[in-house]
Amino acid sequence: MKTSKRLTAINQRVIKHYQDIWDCCCDHGLLGAELVKRNSASCVHFVDCVPQICQQLEQQLQQHLAYSSSSLTSPWQVHCQDVAQLKLSKNGSQLVIIAGVGGELCIQLLKGILEHNHAVDFELIICPVHYQYELRQFLQSNGFGLIDEQLIEENRRYYEILHLSTTASSPISHVGDAMWDLSKPEHRAYLNKTIAHYRRMGGKTVHPALRAYETLQTKSSLDNS
Repeated sequence: MKTSKRLTAINQRVIKHYQDIWDCCCDHGLLGAELVKRNSASCVHFVDCVPQICQQLEQQLQQHLAYSSSSLTSPWQVHCQDVAQLKLSKNGSQLVIIAGVGGELCIQLLKGILEHNHAVDFELIICPVHYQYELRQFLQSNGFGLIDEQLIEENRRYYEILHLSTTASSPISHVGDAMWDLSKPEHRAYLNKTIAHYRRMGGKTVHPALRAYETLQTKSSLDNS
């Protein structure tokens, strides 16, 4: 299967070697397989909670990567478990990747990961579907710092890719900062779509996200005037 633009962009974010990479909610395992091929980690862990997905994935990986995940020296392993129960190694650099799930679920999974890994520093690449503003609030309030961020468009859908770390010092903006290039039509379209979404939510109280995105829009208009 061809790797999507979104997964390709995440793959390109991994530019150094890690001890462990955890490809969470891995589905077909396309991203993790590319990372194994590139030798991006001593071990790439494929994590999903659906037994059928894990069984099929292990068979496919054994066929295409010619390794057995039962081997202690294998560069990959498949784990059928709840991502929220993940136990990261305290030895060596750790990268957790969560992509293709909703922002609310991302928050639930990260709450569990943080609870079970108090003393472990790790990097995180996360690409949520919806609920980005609230997820960014959670990440900021739980000690993550920004390494980089990127906005991409694929099949008329927009994705925010955040590369974070528990040790990075750069703050996380609730609406994004480095990812925006509002000279690009697709970036303006995403901003307008997001503003329209929060306006439709309506109600007597204006959502703080609406004010934040409108401020970003106004600043862009002033910069381009």
